[in-house]
Amino acid sequence: MSCRCKVNVKTIFFGLTISLLLLLTLQINASYKSGSYFLNFLTEIDTTPVLNRQPIPVPQIKTNSKPADTVRKGKDTTIVTEFSLDSVKMSKDSLDAPISYSATDSGVLIIPTKQFYLYNKAHVEYQDLQLDAGVIKYDQATQTVMAYGSLDTGNNPLNKPTLVQSGSKSISDTIMYNMRTRKGLTKNTFYNEGSEIYVNTKIAKTFQQDGDNVVYAFRNTFTTCNLDTPHFAFRTKKMKLITNKLAVSGPAHPEFEGVPVPIYLPFGIYPMKRGRHSGILAPQFATNESFGLGIEGLGYYKVINDYYDVTVRTNIYSYGGWNLFVNPKYYKRYKYTGNLNISVQHTKSLNNTPSLKNEFSVFNTFNVAWSHSRDNRARPGTNFSASVNAGSTKFNQYIPNNPNANFNNLLASTIQWSKTTDKTNLTIAANHSQNSNSRLVNLGLPNATFSVLTFYPFQKKERTGSEKWYEKLGVGYDGTLNNQISFYDSAFTPRTLLDTLQWGINHRIPISLALPALGPVTLSPSINYEERWIGRSVNYTWNQSAKKIDTSFTKGFYTPRDLSFGISATTRIFGTYQFGKNSNVQAIRHEVRPSFGFNYRPDLAKQYFHTVQTDTAGNYLRYSEFSAGLLGGFSEGRFGGITFGIDNLLEMKTKDKKAAGDSTLPQTKKVRLIDGFGFNGGYNLAVDSFQWSPISLYLRSTLFEKVNITANATLDPYKTNNKGYRTKQLAWTASDRSIGTISNGGVAVSASFQSKKAEQKQQQPLPQDQYVSPDEQLRMMEYVRNNPAEFTDFDIPWTIQTSFSLNFSRAFDVEKSGFKTQVSSNFFVNGDFSLSPKWKIGGSTYFDFQTKKIQSLTMFITRDMHCWQMAINLTPVGLYRSFSIVLNPKSGLLRDLRINRSRFFYSQ
Repeated sequence: MSCRCKVNVKTIFFGLTISLLLLLTLQINASYKSGSYFLNFLTEIDTTPVLNRQPIPVPQIKTNSKPADTVRKGKDTTIVTEFSLDSVKMSKDSLDAPISYSATDSGVLIIPTKQFYLYNKAHVEYQDLQLDAGVIKYDQATQTVMAYGSLDTGNNPLNKPTLVQSGSKSISDTIMYNMRTRKGLTKNTFYNEGSEIYVNTKIAKTFQQDGDNVVYAFRNTFTTCNLDTPHFAFRTKKMKLITNKLAVSGPAHPEFEGVPVPIYLPFGIYPMKRGRHSGILAPQFATNESFGLGIEGLGYYKVINDYYDVTVRTNIYSYGGWNLFVNPKYYKRYKYTGNLNISVQHTKSLNNTPSLKNEFSVFNTFNVAWSHSRDNRARPGTNFSASVNAGSTKFNQYIPNNPNANFNNLLASTIQWSKTTDKTNLTIAANHSQNSNSRLVNLGLPNATFSVLTFYPFQKKERTGSEKWYEKLGVGYDGTLNNQISFYDSAFTPRTLLDTLQWGINHRIPISLALPALGPVTLSPSINYEERWIGRSVNYTWNQSAKKIDTSFTKGFYTPRDLSFGISATTRIFGTYQFGKNSNVQAIRHEVRPSFGFNYRPDLAKQYFHTVQTDTAGNYLRYSEFSAGLLGGFSEGRFGGITFGIDNLLEMKTKDKKAAGDSTLPQTKKVRLIDGFGFNGGYNLAVDSFQWSPISLYLRSTLFEKVNITANATLDPYKTNNKGYRTKQLAWTASDRSIGTISNGGVAVSASFQSKKAEQKQQQPLPQDQYVSPDEQLRMMEYVRNNPAEFTDFDIPWTIQTSFSLNFSRAFDVEKSGFKTQVSSNFFVNGDFSLSPKWKIGGSTYFDFQTKKIQSLTMFITRDMHCWQMAINLTPVGLYRSFSIVLNPKSGLLRDLRINRSRFFYSQ
């Protein structure tokens, strides 16, 4: 690049002087606000005297790069010069970037000494550096910036120098910084790194080393408390800080409320690196009556690369037991995410029962948990996911201080691959289920599902005019393949594994027809064909000598079928009751959704049903050959009758008190009283007995947006005998008239209440960790549930959550040759309340009405200590009884710096 300038030599000095004065007049005045100024401009002024004074011509810029030459014309000495900008020599004191500055008072430029002053709330920005102070002085010769504060009318410090660079912030009494060497010196500095680290140093030197901002500090205090006088700190004479990496100190000792604690550390290493980085995971000490003294949580976290990392932890106990946990994780944005957890337990617990011969009980258990999910954008139409939780039957039983895991008796796993197109859907999966009580393990491998979306064979490719009724005839297909192996983990052999192998295939072809609505009534005719391929049948026989039922299985290829025809009609009926204008309740709206249908199904399964004697009293039971199989059998008997049902919705419209007096807001609001309640049933016209089907009853409601209620029941309209068998007599026709017998049902009620917050504070959004998988989030939530004292919200005075469930059902008892009713009921409550703004107490309990015992009880009390938190946890009832006191900082940086005392007792 070249520049061609035509300038009269006699006028250059006067012109430059006038230009400089105009520049200073425009940029520096008493009401100095802001600007951008290249200070190295001063060094380019040529002070050579000139002879005459003429206006300076406008430079003519050219883009060529010819060597410089001189052409003389006329009497006046006129110089025409071509030069290359690349050949211009920059001054040694020039800067490599512009400086942006501002001040509310004034700015003073001293040309002879090349010094520049900014007064009152001065602000300077240079590259990634920002400096605010009462007064800022810049010396161009040395490229040194000096900043110091000012005093108010009461001689109190005002506008102390504040330096922000590379994410770190410091406030000092005095700051000196060289912009060329990037070295600085500060006095009485309060240094803030990130949002949790606060360092106070008397003298600090900062410089750049290998691209890092390094600080050497003398006489320091290090803390995570954000108060001017911190509640606690680590005091050390010398310290070195590397921004976003770590801080290293010499001998250090803690102090609380300014009082030193005579506990000296030979050195200190404080991690300051953000994001993922490898490091040692600090343990905690524990005392367990069954396992002995222990170190828990000792481990190492290793970052392999941007996509993979692994965490290894271990628990070691003095009685000889140990646990090992290996947790690799992987994550690739827009591709996949997942983690694997391998847990091995060598449990050696002390026997508290005197009758046992051995002093210790030894168990070796394991558990494998794998979670994987693929981003839908990685391969549209194809998906792969896994959720595996499998292991030893007694693994959960020996996890200390975790009631949720101790009473979890079911383990389940699913690995699934699916492929979806515009017309089909294919899914191949492997399933696993495990019951810790019965020790029964079921493996389903492989299972497949294939479905074809409804297609219309009579529909024209090019539609013209209105559709014919037969063009709306739709046909679909659903097919499933199931394989299952069942075994008990206590009696596992390869032979028994193959003997329990079961398989089954189910085909279903639904045919539907969409007819135009007849006013408010919608008609929907349908045909459904279903066929099952089954590889095993069961046979029950009465053993007269043993007075019991014998069971035998026969392998083969069986193809039961089922066919049904039906047509249904649905509609909606509305009703509203209006109240007076002055009433708080404006109206109640009732919606009724009745349904009516006619169905016919021939008896194609009669040949697979048999009768077996169940007891010595001569009672008999009809059963299907496929009742013990994977898919089960079709129901017996011909059905040609009607089905009916009614669903109801109840809503209320009330005045909104919050909107009173504000015409811009709706004055009323809707409140749902009942989300749904109704019944379903049927009547079979094709049989001479048991024409009425059992009637299903249900109810769903959410009261005041706080209380959730669900209920269901099955009503059998026929009477039963003393052993629970149905008779042909209707209950309402008997001498003791009744509506029937409720054979099974359940009620669940849950509620959550909390008081208003003591102070309305702006909630900061929680940071989202992209490397945390859904399975790991569940484990984090479980940790929160198990340690509620560490996650209490002191802004809410009290909270309470409660739930109650009751379930009952009638099941056939082979041993008693009759039916028995099984009932389960439990009650759970969890809550906390504030004793004061800093003290909170709470707990949770689980009561089982069937055993009439409290299965678990946990209590806690916690104290908010600003930057620290104390928590006392007590579990007096449960499989593991425990007591712990934990005192730890709130900062995530020092979360492993805790003082804890824990005791665990195993209830054998």
